Amino acid sequence: MVSKNYRFSEAESKPQENKTFWIPHELEHLIISKIFYRTPMISNMKYLITGGCGFIGSNLAAEVLRRGEELFVFDNLCRHGSSLNLEWLRTKGRFTFYPNDIRNLNDIETVIKDIKPDVVFHLAGQVAMTTSIANPRLDFEVNVLGTFNLLDSIKKYSPESIILYSSTNKVYGDLMQFSYEETESRYICREYPQGFDETITLDFHSPYGCSKGAADQYLLDYNRIFGLRTVVFRHSSMYGGNQHSTYDQGWVGWFIQKALEKKMGKEKEPFTISGNGKQVRDLLHCNDVVDLYFKGIEVIEHAKGKAFNVGGGIENSLSLLELFNLLEEILDVKLQYNQLNFRESDQLVFVANCSKANSVFKWSAGVNKNEGIIDSINWAKSIV
Repeated sequence: MVSKNYRFSEAESKPQENKTFWIPHELEHLIISKIFYRTPMISNMKYLITGGCGFIGSNLAAEVLRRGEELFVFDNLCRHGSSLNLEWLRTKGRFTFYPNDIRNLNDIETVIKDIKPDVVFHLAGQVAMTTSIANPRLDFEVNVLGTFNLLDSIKKYSPESIILYSSTNKVYGDLMQFSYEETESRYICREYPQGFDETITLDFHSPYGCSKGAADQYLLDYNRIFGLRTVVFRHSSMYGGNQHSTYDQGWVGWFIQKALEKKMGKEKEPFTISGNGKQVRDLLHCNDVVDLYFKGIEVIEHAKGKAFNVGGGIENSLSLLELFNLLEEILDVKLQYNQLNFRESDQLVFVANCSKANSVFKWSAGVNKNEGIIDSINWAKSIV
């Protein structure tokens, strides 16, 4: 057995000095693991966030700045509220902003070639089901072509980059192959009462499901074929600060906005809902999303090439009716709404079974739905 000399910096005492220590072989593994693997993150990393002025993108960007890392934000500011998030982000620190379009190969290829990011959070996308039906070409170009442009640019110019992608539960289709119990306030899936896991068959419905599903699969295949370090997060519903919701995207934020309008006497007419309001989603607060993405970086060698269902879990699930009851209680209002038909390909229930993510990332949702809704109300008061 051979003993070795190791050179390292004593960060706690004299970071400017390097010293050489002789380590007996039998103690080598124990000591070296404590010295060299104590800190999982590398300092001065370069982060590129596509869609970095969106809801989740801006929250991730703020965390990068808080950590003192180098930030590059790529966003064409076409999304409602993105310009406001950009101004907010500029109050958090210095970063490089690219007002570019991911559909343009030259735009994204030039950025990747120039900065060679250590980490890419890929959040640029067309995010509304209704928009995908009204303009399927736009939906395809942003979600599929834009993702392909990013992946191919990384393959050519920065193959060591870590790429974490925001996918969706819509890759599983409408889930009508299962049976549902209808209660007074919600639907319950009989076969999966604790939530859907990743063994559910992919079944793309609607242009949005097809485009996000195609991008989802490209991320996984670029790991299989080209060895890129990709991770796919199939999100349920997310909510929290910087979510500038509209009637067709960001339902929790949208109905919070409607409730606040009622509270402030600004409601002009009853709002509308699609379906009977018993549809169920699990809620994941943006703080927990940020935590998840950074944990993904730490365990990339275990997570790469895999897809994960992520959400708040059954304990943080709400139907529309249950959300309305909660808002009425918190704000002391009575909400009025009109019912429309169910949306095409709408899922009666989607609750994520996060067991796989819990195991790989040692992660779970930390913000419960009541705390998160109150936090979101307080944020939304600034924009109503």
